[in-house]
Order: sequence, then C-alpha cells, then structure tokens
Amino acid sequence: MADSETNGETAMSLKRTLNGDTTTVTPAIPVDVVDSSLQNSPGASTDAIESAAKRVKIDTSEDKLVSNPQESIGRNGSAGSEIVPSSHTPPSTRVKGMASIKPEYLLNTYKKNPDPTEGDDAAEQRGKDDRDNGGGGKKKQKKQKGQNKERKFGTWGDAIKLCNSRAYFPEFLPEVCKFGDSCKMCHDLRKYMKEGKNQDLQTFGAICPVYEAYGKCNDGWKCRFAGSHSEEMEHEDGRKELVLKENMAVVDAKGDDEVRTGIYNIVSTEVKLALAKRQFDLRKSETYVAWLDKETRETEKLYNQKRVEGEERQEYRAQFVDPPFLPSEKRRVYFDASTPVLAPLTTQGNLPFRRMCVEFGAQLTYSEMAFGMPMIQGQKNDWALMKAHASEISPPRAPTSIVQGYDNSKDLKFSVQIEANQIMPATKATEAVTALVPHLRLVDLNCGCPLDAICKEGGGSSLLESYSKLEKMVRGMNIVSRDVPITVKIRTGSKDVKPTAQKIIERMAFGGEQARERHGAPGCAAITLHGRSKQQRYTKDANWSYIAECAALVKSYNKKKDGLTDTIREADERTQANNKNGEMYFIGNGDCYSHVQYYDNIKNSGVDSVMIARGALIKPWVFEEIEKGDYIDKSATERLSYVEKFARYGLEAWGSDEMGVGTTRRFLLEWLSFAHRYVPVGLLEHLPPSIQDRPPAYRGRNELETLLASENYLDWIKISEMFLGPAHKDFSFVPKHKSNAYEAEG
Repeated sequence: MADSETNGETAMSLKRTLNGDTTTVTPAIPVDVVDSSLQNSPGASTDAIESAAKRVKIDTSEDKLVSNPQESIGRNGSAGSEIVPSSHTPPSTRVKGMASIKPEYLLNTYKKNPDPTEGDDAAEQRGKDDRDNGGGGKKKQKKQKGQNKERKFGTWGDAIKLCNSRAYFPEFLPEVCKFGDSCKMCHDLRKYMKEGKNQDLQTFGAICPVYEAYGKCNDGWKCRFAGSHSEEMEHEDGRKELVLKENMAVVDAKGDDEVRTGIYNIVSTEVKLALAKRQFDLRKSETYVAWLDKETRETEKLYNQKRVEGEERQEYRAQFVDPPFLPSEKRRVYFDASTPVLAPLTTQGNLPFRRMCVEFGAQLTYSEMAFGMPMIQGQKNDWALMKAHASEISPPRAPTSIVQGYDNSKDLKFSVQIEANQIMPATKATEAVTALVPHLRLVDLNCGCPLDAICKEGGGSSLLESYSKLEKMVRGMNIVSRDVPITVKIRTGSKDVKPTAQKIIERMAFGGEQARERHGAPGCAAITLHGRSKQQRYTKDANWSYIAECAALVKSYNKKKDGLTDTIREADERTQANNKNGEMYFIGNGDCYSHVQYYDNIKNSGVDSVMIARGALIKPWVFEEIEKGDYIDKSATERLSYVEKFARYGLEAWGSDEMGVGTTRRFLLEWLSFAHRYVPVGLLEHLPPSIQDRPPAYRGRNELETLLASENYLDWIKISEMFLGPAHKDFSFVPKHKSNAYEAEG
C-alpha cells in the first residue's frame, strides 16, 4: 500500500454503479475528516482508511453528530452512543420499502433501491456450501436473480508448510516426525520463519490476541503474531535457539484446556472416527426405530380395516407393544419477554458472532444448522458447529414466569439445530449430540428451511406437509435426548394460500389421534413460527397476524390439554415437556428489528418471546435495546470497535495462524455484508425502522460512518485489513449478490 498522508487535502473519486453506467464525483477531502478513533484504534491501518472508495466531504462538527439535539436524551454508558427516545411515526407519512433519511444527509445521486430480500435466503438456513476453502456444491443450479451461486473464497496458507513436529516446540527440542524421511513438510524452523510464512501482523499492537487472553498460543510458530510469544535465547556455548513463551500466570489461572481457550463442546477426532466407522453406540435409536416400524405396520392393520368393531378392535389393540424406552425427565425450559432469542443463522451465526450477541443481551443462542446424516457419519464440518463459547454456557436471565423457587444456575444459553429428512437420522443425530455435547440447552429440529436442495430430499420446509413423519421424528428425538428438551422451528406452510402451521401445532401439542391414545403427546417443549411460507422465502412482510392466531391456539391447547388426553390411559409425565404446568411455549419469528417491534409482538401477538434473525445480523445491539427499552444511536467509533471485537474473537476461535486469519476475514466479510445495511437512528426521520426498508444514497455524520455504510465489498475488505492486515494473495471473496469476486493483489 501507499504511505498515508498526514495533512493537507487529497482528491478521491466517488463511484457508484447506475444500471451498468458509472458516475464519478471528485470532491476534495481533508484527511483529518477521518474519525480520529480509527487512527488510535489498536491495529487500525490508516492506509486502509484513505484508500477506500467513495468519499464525500462532510461536516464533522459536534452539532452535526446528532442533527436534532432534542432527540438525544442522554448517554447509555458507552462512549459515543446516544439513547434515542422511542417514538412511532404514523404509517401514512412513510414510504413502504424506503428508509426515510433526513434531508441533510441525502446525496444528490440516483440510486436504485435493491430488492430488500436480496441475499437473505441463506440467513437462517444452510445450503450445501461447507466451510472448507473453495466451498460450494458441485451441481449446476439455475442462477437466481441478484445472487452469486457457487461462491468460492480462494485459498490461504503458508508458502512453506511447517511440520507439526516442529510447529509447537523449541528449535533444539522438536518431536520426532512420525513420517521420517518421507515427510514432505519443512523441518527447518529458521527457513520457515524467513521464507515460509508472511510477516507478523502489526495489528492489535502486534500482540497475539490468543496469547494475550489465555497465556499460550496453540498455533506456535505458525501464528501471525509469533514474535509476541517467542524469543531467541542464547545458550552458554554461544548457540542461539528460537523458543516459544508461555505466560504461566495466565495459563495456571485458566486451568484445563477447555476453560483456558473458552471453547466448549469439543468432540474429539477419535469419536468422529468411531461414528464414521459405525462403532459408536447408537443402539437406542436403532431399537426405537425398529419398534416404530412394527408399530406403524400394526396401526395400518387396525385403521385400514373397513369394519373393525367391538371385540375384534380390542384384539387388534392387544397386539400393540409399548415403546422400548421412555423419555428421561427433561431440563426445564422457559421463555418470556426477558428472554430474547438469537435465531440459528447459517454462516453468520458462528461462534464469534454469537459471543457478541450474548454480550449484548441475547438469552438463548443456536448453532448453525447441522445436517443429521453427516453428523452420524462423523463429518468434522457439522460437529465443528457444536462448539460454544464460555459466555453461552452461563445461565440466562431467570424470568418471572417459571416456577417460584426454581434454581436456574445450572441452565445455559447454547442450543443446537439439526436438519433431517427421515426418522432414523433425526433420532440418531439427537442421541449422538446429547451424548457427546455436554453443554446443551435444547435440540431444535429445522422444519423451516426453504432451500430446494434440502426440501427435495424431504427435509426442511417439506416436513410441513408430512405431519405424521414430523410427529414420529419429534417422538424419537424426545426418547433419546436424555434430559435435553426438543423443540421445532416451522414456517406458516408450504404455500401462501394454504397455511398449515395450525395443524402442525396441534400435532406437536397432542400427537395424532392414534398415537395420542397410546403414547400421549410427542413431548415438544416449544415451537418457533417464522411468519412466512416456504414459497415466500423472505419476500413480503412476516405475517404476524397469523402468528397471533397460532399463539391463541397454543394457549387454548395448553388450557384444555388435560381434557383432550385419552381418559383410558393418561400420558406418562416423562413424555411431556418439563415446562411450567406442562405447557408448550410459542415463539414468534420474522422482521424484528427494534425493541418497539419486539415488545409489540409479544403484547399484540401473544407469543412468549421473539426469535431475532436478520435484525441481529444488521444490528446485533438490538438485544441491548430490548434490555434498555430505548433506541441506541451507536457512533461509528463504537461500531468499528465491534468489528475489531469480531476479529479478535475470530482469531481466538479459529486460530491466529494464516488459516485462522483467513477464516476470520471470510466470516467478518460475511457479517459486514449485512451490517452495512444499518442506518443510524440519528439519521432517520421515522421510527421504528423496518428491516425491509432500504435507504437512498446518503452520507454519514462523519467519514467513518459513511465507510461503514458502503455497499461496495471492496470497502469491506479494507475494513477487515484494519485489524487482520492485508489479505492473502490467493484470498477471494464473492459477495452473496451483485458483485464480482475480489482478488487481492499480491
């Protein structure tokens, strides 16, 4: 990069694409317009700030930071934040689909508003792109408008591969390489340090975030900050040896490895190999499914008879056999207005992002959706999704709705979501995950993913049309899940004109007529309803009126549950969710983007809580707003600090070597592809904001705010370089929509 200028003015071009044409505006920009906090932020690159595209001259005087001083009623305790009073704007004064920016921030540049749902299809469900480099399905699919398919991200790694027998040990005391002379990796540590890896990063004060937090870096010599935890030691005989350092005071204080790294639910390679070789004991699921097959055949004999009456019907009843197992008593579940939920989010719902959301106030988190069949096959990508941070292991707030005197100190926030298209993989995956993942609050079954690739195989939203199979899947999962409750996430139905959620809710509350007679309810602890159909995906607004109808239905079912139970045989309590009074909780989902919408949905729709998805991706501090009950006008400086925090958390989760830095950069860019949509509250004319609204071309209150609002993915790259250094020469980034792949220049 070119050297930064320190004073004077520079001419920079503002380029915006207008249906294939490019308009260029060349204003004069004083360098001191750049937010000073950016220059002082640890690891921030001034080159990255000045070389970013799209600059406009703006007034950064204090009276411009909040255009209407009366809208600011005080600080929220965080530097740079303004709490803006909650207020509603009459709908008649708003333009649907358009964010109303105050006139003084508008740019006189034509800009066509993009499709508000563009790129959102992958926000809550997982496609076939795995997390390994160059991920993406192999089958050629029809290209959807505005979206990039078969996204690839290049590769990133060291030019010379260092053998693991050298990577974590002093220069003179390496391990014996188990491959011997046939090893193709480098065994010369000094050669690797000089020629095999990129220079150490100077961000974060040139100190390894992992070493700083935990006293030891697990990446050893491969770390991009290796200089901060290594030294050259001279021996008495004059020899100089490269050695790694450990801060034993921190290491001893942290204790065992799991606590030291802050990462929980790590499944060993040996266990995954046992799953792959079918050597892991999942006989409970196999026994249950075998019983279920026999039960189904007997049911068909009984109910396919045209005339079965009296003693003959009783004879058929006698042929039924009770399940081989009964569910274990479940851990208590509770939801109310004090427990906002972070949705399972594909790609973006990774551990660093969830960790940030918990700090903002999320009370329940979910893993990204994991596929059931790959899990029971021991595939590492799906088991990696089970990892949780220490903050997710802490108990959520105890709402007033739970039984008085209940101790929630052993509860936790982290849950997992799985996808399956048949009873066997759903049951086996549940048995495996509850056996191998010790820190787990819920197991959720995905019945809402609208992707064709998943639905054609019988999973996701296609389960909305298979009531009996869905019920059997939930029953099986409940049988083998130990003390972990089972929940489901559904949509309104497959088609807009034919909602089916009410029928599914009845099945989950009581079970089908035949199964209800003998086995009681399936044991579903909670249902989350996304207020859109499979056909809608993310178009149109979420149907909260229909969610309200379903919420009323759930409440009525909870009241008359005892009355609808078969009087001949009462359901075993172990088959029921261990909720307050045995009730089933109901959570709404769709378009929640502010505390006003959150509380309105709970009050007017009658749901127990609200699950937040894209709203958290765009504005993760929505959980903080819910807790405080006010809009919070985050300054650009604070928002950049969250980018820095994500980068730091990413390095802690994925490693600080070249692979870890590249992975952190990739998922940081994925988050920025949503975060740039945020329009600061202080710039809006109307509240509450709508997640479906898109702004016209506008400038921020300072240069940094304008940069963070950039739709140009090249600017996202520059933002990532402030904390992760220049991108690897082979790194590529393909945004989800409308842009070509970025190739970093070597």
